[in-house]
Amino acid sequence: MDIKIHVEEANGNLNTIEAPTDMALSLMEILKASDYPIAATCGGMALCASCHVEVLDNTYAEEPNDAEMDMLDTLPVVSQSSRLACQMPITEEMDGIRIRLMAEATME
Repeated sequence: MDIKIHVEEANGNLNTIEAPTDMALSLMEILKASDYPIAATCGGMALCASCHVEVLDNTYAEEPNDAEMDMLDTLPVVSQSSRLACQMPITEEMDGIRIRLMAEATME
């Protein structure tokens, strides 16, 4: 099954991308494959926060783990819905999710 992910860029542009749920990919991997300028310098280990996103709807219920929370605590700007895209596996429950790329997370 493919799901739709609505991505709001730091400049306000909104795009919709599709992602397969059967390949065990993370949101960070989908964003990079969709040519968003995510550095992902740690390769998805929750060690760099270069894939910081904000979840803009309340449908995504999975909570961050301790390692992700520790990394989010080091960032200058976070919200209650901040997440590291590398720690968000693509699942059917994410269909229609809306996220915002955080400005410090992109390589622009």
